[in-house]
Amino acid sequence: MKKLLLLFTLLGITCTFAQTPLQIHQKAILIDTHNDILSNIVITKQDVGKLQSTGNFDLVRAKQGGLDGQIFSIWCGEEYGKGAAYAFANREIDSLYALITRNPDKITLVHNSKELEKAVKQHKMAAMIGVEGGHMIEDRLDYIDSLAKRGMNYLTLTWNNSTSWATSARDEVTKKDSLKHLGLTDYGKQIVKHLNELGVMVDISHVGEQTFYDVIATSTKPVIASHSCAYSLDPNRRNMKDAQLKALAKNGGVVCVNFYSGFVDSTYTPKVAVFLHQHKAELDSLFKIYHDGDLANIRLNVIYKSESDKIRPPLSLLIKHIDYIAKLIGVDHVGIGSDFDGAESYPLGLDSVSDYPKITEELLKLGYSEKDIDKILGGNFIRVFKANTGK
Repeated sequence: MKKLLLLFTLLGITCTFAQTPLQIHQKAILIDTHNDILSNIVITKQDVGKLQSTGNFDLVRAKQGGLDGQIFSIWCGEEYGKGAAYAFANREIDSLYALITRNPDKITLVHNSKELEKAVKQHKMAAMIGVEGGHMIEDRLDYIDSLAKRGMNYLTLTWNNSTSWATSARDEVTKKDSLKHLGLTDYGKQIVKHLNELGVMVDISHVGEQTFYDVIATSTKPVIASHSCAYSLDPNRRNMKDAQLKALAKNGGVVCVNFYSGFVDSTYTPKVAVFLHQHKAELDSLFKIYHDGDLANIRLNVIYKSESDKIRPPLSLLIKHIDYIAKLIGVDHVGIGSDFDGAESYPLGLDSVSDYPKITEELLKLGYSEKDIDKILGGNFIRVFKANTGK
């Protein structure tokens, strides 16, 4: 071996040992731009600072999966109207603060890319906040200011429900003829400009096409799609069409690919409908326990795991979305936005935050370089984060 190394030296050849996929993964800064655990633990009271046997996220498994930064979704459904949505948002933020207080050596709140990089160097998870749904600001700019002071890093302009100032993807498709307005109103454009001024990223996941294009025409900073996939591969209204993806790239933004089976696999929705119909009685009972449809659905899939696993898509379909978007608009505009703990099903092999290294392994098989993988896992998000906050 020594003689071989000497020969390489004399010939001017540098001998390096190949890194394993896990080593490449662990070297990268991994940022997940969307996780719904906070809205769940308000109900379940779980302590995700400790290893959990249910759900997709806790700090133990996050460490195993090489997760360096997590944007925690602040969400409530459209049934929370004025006087309730903003209050619920603050309850969820309180729960994140409590998690950080209990685990100061493991997780810290960050407000910009410099603080994020400092957290990574300290081997702490960088916690960030994304408010999912413009209805949670209750039409008030001062509520945006207050949420920004508490750490809001992005605002998803709509959830499935529209607001008085922005229309959602669901409503633009299912209620287009009855909507009072389409896209952003003048007040909606004022909100986008205000977010730009505050350094809060504008999130266009969930918004309708008209709202999307109005945002692109209004925002002076790169936008983020925190958890969306490619419409060309799965024509779901929550996914982004090619023209939208190209417009987002021109804006300098990043689309963070969602892991949810329904957005990854076009055959999933009819199959899950059959599954839910077969277990309707159990699902109704779970709803009475949790008073939350998504959480009840998640628990049902755990109870009947062997059945639900049969309709989960292969991991290769998720990788296909990442690869499709990277090839269409460039590797500089793709990220990771799992939607963990916000849906009942993900591709086989992706059961929790400990499974992220599998994505790196699959991208390497497709020929992606370490540099490109670094961009996809977190580098692209950090660029957009810095462009919005200025530091």
